[in-house]
Amino acid sequence: MVSIAAAAQPGISDREHYLEKVREVGPIITESLTEIEQNRRLPPKLLDAMHNAGLFRLLLPKEFGGGQLKPSDFSRVIEEVARYDASVAWVTCQGNGCSQVAAFMNPADARRMWNDDKRAVLAWGPGQSTAQKVDGGFIVNAHTRFASGCRHASWLGTHATLVDGKGEPAPDADGNKQVRTMLMPKADVEMEDIWNVMGLRGTASDGYIVKDLFVPEGNTLIRDHAPNRWHDGTMYKFQQTNMYASGFSGLAMGVASQILDEFHKLALKKTPQRQQSTLALNPVVQYEYAQARIWLDAARCFQRSELDDMFDEAEATGEVTIDHRMRLRIATTHAIHEAKKAADMMYEAAGASVIFNSAPFERRFRDIHTVTQQTQGRKAHYQIVGSYWFGNEPDLSSL
Repeated sequence: MVSIAAAAQPGISDREHYLEKVREVGPIITESLTEIEQNRRLPPKLLDAMHNAGLFRLLLPKEFGGGQLKPSDFSRVIEEVARYDASVAWVTCQGNGCSQVAAFMNPADARRMWNDDKRAVLAWGPGQSTAQKVDGGFIVNAHTRFASGCRHASWLGTHATLVDGKGEPAPDADGNKQVRTMLMPKADVEMEDIWNVMGLRGTASDGYIVKDLFVPEGNTLIRDHAPNRWHDGTMYKFQQTNMYASGFSGLAMGVASQILDEFHKLALKKTPQRQQSTLALNPVVQYEYAQARIWLDAARCFQRSELDDMFDEAEATGEVTIDHRMRLRIATTHAIHEAKKAADMMYEAAGASVIFNSAPFERRFRDIHTVTQQTQGRKAHYQIVGSYWFGNEPDLSSL
């Protein structure tokens, strides 16, 4: 039987507890790498280990056996998973980010979903989705894509525009479009196998179709809607996209860290053709390796200090402000792109050694370049934050 991971021992922080759990699962990730790439799935043995370690419950309330980690600790744990494999880290981050809805649902419904089922995992993605209000719930139609981890989830979600009986948007009292998140057992949807991609292959970010499905009211919520938040934990005052950004930037740094470590090992033993000494004795390589290390370390320090500072401020004031969200966005975007820059420099410095599938670089190179193409890695975030810092009206659409 799968059980929730035991709480941290006295004197051990929640972050260290979960980092140790990741290291315990790490060898299973490593032995599963070929299977993950080939099947575009996490194998059952690995999923069992992750459930037993509580790795899908990092952001759940403690009342449900969750870790309720603050943003910087969550980022650190995801970074550690990414040192083993980016796809596993991506699925872990996505599933945990989705689980934050537990703090916005009716507590009894949240308990039924998350506490009564110790293997509950929720996944979702963007797409076209509508919901019509009926007695006791909603009739939902949706076509969703990029639903990372959907093959490993027990519940799937869709963010539906509320419509009337004619299929037209049903605005609220102020005339605004209404969007409500619908949660459905995976067995109730039609899966689509569409995830044939360059990197992050094991995330199984497929799609699914929902046709005239009844979803009871208790399985619905409005994401990040403060009036419905029953939990007073500070981390639940951060929006879901804030936690995604924290986790996925940690993921990028974990992949880059491992590329740097692998390059270090290679440089100590590789003597390039027609040269007399190892890469490690080449002054240009020494310079570039030092640059890559400091780019990554500086980005990590900036990201973590910002996350910790704004969490402490939010805990003291009870509010996550627009300024906090802007700072978080710039720190996490910067971390993703500095990680890619450091990884690219080491990839180029390694020469032809990196092009073989058997080498420890090729998969990670594909993965980190796929990370930067995702929403959290958009360079447009720099412009959005820069505009805000110049006093312009804030663009909150991507925060």
